[in-house]
Amino acid sequence: MKTKYIISTIALTGVLALTGCEDFLEQKNTHDLNQQTFFDSEAALRAATAPLYNYVWAGFNDKFYYGMGDGRANNITAQYSDYIYPYTNLSETSLSQGLTDAWNSFYSVVAQANNTINNITDYSAPTLSEDSKRASIAEARFMRGTAYWYIASLWGVGIIYTNTSSMVNNYVVPANPGVDVIEFAIRDLEYAAKYLPKTPADAGRVTCYSAYGMLSRVYLSMAGLTTDGLYNGSNVATDFNRGTRNQTYLDLAKRAALKVIAESGAGLIDNYGDLFAAKSFNNNSESLFQLQWLPATQANSSACGNTMVRFLAWSTMVADKDAWGGATYCSWNLWEEFKTYKDETLGKTVDDAVRRHYSVASYGEFYPDMNMKNGGYTYGETENPGNQGANIKKYVIGTTADNGGISEPGNSGTNTYMMRLAEVYLNYTEAVLGNSASTTDTEYFNRVRTRAKMESKKSITYEDLRHERRMEFAFEGQYWYDLVRRSYYRQQEVINYMNHQQRNASYEYQTESGVYEISPDYVEPGNGVATATANSLILPMSDTDQSKNPYLKPDTGGNLQTVAYEFGEKEVSEEDLFN
Repeated sequence: MKTKYIISTIALTGVLALTGCEDFLEQKNTHDLNQQTFFDSEAALRAATAPLYNYVWAGFNDKFYYGMGDGRANNITAQYSDYIYPYTNLSETSLSQGLTDAWNSFYSVVAQANNTINNITDYSAPTLSEDSKRASIAEARFMRGTAYWYIASLWGVGIIYTNTSSMVNNYVVPANPGVDVIEFAIRDLEYAAKYLPKTPADAGRVTCYSAYGMLSRVYLSMAGLTTDGLYNGSNVATDFNRGTRNQTYLDLAKRAALKVIAESGAGLIDNYGDLFAAKSFNNNSESLFQLQWLPATQANSSACGNTMVRFLAWSTMVADKDAWGGATYCSWNLWEEFKTYKDETLGKTVDDAVRRHYSVASYGEFYPDMNMKNGGYTYGETENPGNQGANIKKYVIGTTADNGGISEPGNSGTNTYMMRLAEVYLNYTEAVLGNSASTTDTEYFNRVRTRAKMESKKSITYEDLRHERRMEFAFEGQYWYDLVRRSYYRQQEVINYMNHQQRNASYEYQTESGVYEISPDYVEPGNGVATATANSLILPMSDTDQSKNPYLKPDTGGNLQTVAYEFGEKEVSEEDLFN
């Protein structure tokens, strides 16, 4: 299935394509597939929003989800994979692999969401209720808002538009400032929070609590981008080392998180490892938003299966046929933090053994759910270990013989976590910590820790929170965005941190000592690694996009021309959201 995007390919127009794959949410209308007659039932509305859960995200999910979210943050080292190492090395250019795919994927979400919103508005049958139409529009706006948050976080600017057809004919337009893009995302997500249902219409669909959870994340971004009060165009923060955030948005993040915690009915899965087990991966009680990929033979298009597994699995004993992740490792810096973290609050060195086991396959770790016909799989003994580090275990679920036919070559059959309840717990904690040095409000923070068999804490600092996020969500594409959010108000701290992460370090298991040891030849910052600067906190536009739209080409000073987005009145008030 070929789609066209707004800058470097074609934009999607008309009725959303429903025939490229057998979608998990596919519903069939009773008439012909054209926009004038398609929207004739609630089933048709659900069918219209179904593609927003998978194939439009495929270009992001395939490599960029972890290549940027974890590679850039130095959770991953992959010195031979050109879709990871330019980001780990801080040396990407406008020609780097992945930039076009990611930009196109996010704008595919935007384009499809716009079409859905406009087609439902213009062509719905008069027999459809306003509540049904608003709920489906809210579903599309949730996806569009999430995509715009990624765009603003990664590039610092974005092109905001709501009519795909008009953009096809006039895509040479200036970008909007990142803070405007975040504000647009907030308005989309607030609409979604008001009009999405409290329970999913089908398993895996987002609810109003998915939107509140995402708002808790995006409000935290806006807290760092603005000075005080609600964003009004004139309160953009310009001192990136001021050390404080906008209390208005910290309070909103707290309130949004509490809506999820108090009302959603979501709960942490008892055992951390079950989050990543084949049979309990998809749409579990902790999941608030997952990309919905199709298992095994149902995924008759590569854009409908979770293809990231082929780039993470290190051998065909742990995945079906396609296993290209043999040289993709947990970074030395992350390994050390898992294994020998010096916890200042507890006053001792700790090993985060449970989360380490399910995140990183290291020497001697036994996995009974892989290589089951031979009694299980022991990393480094069943097969030779990696020669530059320990491999990544998350999202690797064994072969189809192990997982009951869920996977197939190149497709794990599992969904992609985009937001879990554990993140909302930590977002709440971050909002409460706010501009203080520490907080004793640690209940939800400790729920995440105790699930991982880690000791509770009576008081925590930012460093405790940073560490907890990294351990909990390693290889779930989040850590880079945590650092970016911090850089909005403590920029130099983040740059200094990036410059002392031992990037590109190789390490091997030493049988005599029984531990992994870094290569004795390693010298920081690492082979091919550039020095982090403020410019390292945003990505360049891909060369393809610059060629299509000259406004995306930076000037001699490295800056893009931007224009403010003209916002109207807010559709959803604070009272609407929280009363």
